[in-house]
Amino acid sequence: MHKIVLRRALVLVFGVILGGCSGKASYQPAQQSGDAPPLPAARNFLVPPMQVPRYAGWKQGQTPKVAPGLRIEKIASGLLHPRQLYTLPNGDILVVESNGPGAEPVTTPKQLIANKVKNLSGKGAKGGNRITLLRHHGNAGGEWEKHVFIEHLHSPFGVALIGDTLYVANTDAIVKFPYVTGETRITAPRVEFTDLPATINHHWTKAMVASPDGSKLYVGVGSNSNITENGLDQEYRRAAVLEVDVASAGSRIYASGLRNPTGLQIEPHAGKLWAIVNERDEIGADLVPDYLTSVREGGFYGWPYSYFGQHVDNRVMPQRPDLVAKAIKPDYALGSHVAALGLLFSDTNALPQQYQHGAFVGEHGSWDRSPLSGYAVVHVAFVDGKPTGVPEPLVTGFHSDDESQLYGAPVGLAQDKDGALLIADDVGDAIWRVTAASP
Repeated sequence: MHKIVLRRALVLVFGVILGGCSGKASYQPAQQSGDAPPLPAARNFLVPPMQVPRYAGWKQGQTPKVAPGLRIEKIASGLLHPRQLYTLPNGDILVVESNGPGAEPVTTPKQLIANKVKNLSGKGAKGGNRITLLRHHGNAGGEWEKHVFIEHLHSPFGVALIGDTLYVANTDAIVKFPYVTGETRITAPRVEFTDLPATINHHWTKAMVASPDGSKLYVGVGSNSNITENGLDQEYRRAAVLEVDVASAGSRIYASGLRNPTGLQIEPHAGKLWAIVNERDEIGADLVPDYLTSVREGGFYGWPYSYFGQHVDNRVMPQRPDLVAKAIKPDYALGSHVAALGLLFSDTNALPQQYQHGAFVGEHGSWDRSPLSGYAVVHVAFVDGKPTGVPEPLVTGFHSDDESQLYGAPVGLAQDKDGALLIADDVGDAIWRVTAASP
């Protein structure tokens, strides 16, 4: 009987959700960027408003739109949900093809509804659980040479090469492989290096970057909930950046209170660790801005008790004013619900001058905001090692103008040996390459 009631409720709620989104956003993402974004009062919803464009994919010859002075081309297609990119020293590109390990346990009807609605976009497509290698020969145009490099992984995401060892962050563990320059396939068996938190896996991605000296690996581990609805006991070593010692494989919590750190990079001038973080949902279209921030050793960034410094989230019980008082305000807001998943620092590249010296961010796009936010690659300028100005969109057009159809969604970013910007598109199952429109 309860299943029939739930089904009827789903039908009713789906009609409300897909028929239109209450609680429209008051700000554009750029208006909520920088170090002091406007933060309206929080709202509570029985079911969070949702707006999800339906999957359409790219038509023959169709591409994303680029800003003036840029050109874009497709260098790989037919991939299985490409999520992250990594440039090897010889110029080969690794493409991590992945999605979540399976259905997360559903604990509330609201969660069931949200999952079903989000999957209409194509973002829930099955991942390849593999890494593909792309190789470019000379000035040849068209798609790059493609090789299956590693297979039978378990929801991989982060990749890092240290010496002749390739580390891959699966959802539940870091594994390692011997790497030989120029090889197009690794056949050696994986060696488990160290485990990672994997219970429930509300956030399954494990972003990873090596320290400049190769002695440490930093791993982003997202929370197991939106705001601890699965219990604090499920958040052990989560909503954090872990530091893993390469020599011993031992790990510790390097920084905490980061709800979902999905991209980790080393800023080239100061050599500091930076992250992009997806903030909490369900308190309004203009809350809470996702952000880009330096990550301090021992720092606490607020989740779940507060956001953007000392803005208290009253949904979390028990409250922890002692921790709220310690919460570090992030360096730079990107806008609410942009879902930043890709981060790349670039000092020099093959793009025009305004795109030098800063960070590129791949924004996967919103599901609980109207109008849509994200679905773009933006550039954030840096001056003296700090972000400045507003995010400048350089690749857009991933959805239709009326926001009803989704062609693709940008995720991971990399720079090839010629300085071009590469973009993983996990809805369009493609890799895009962006350069200046003329040499």
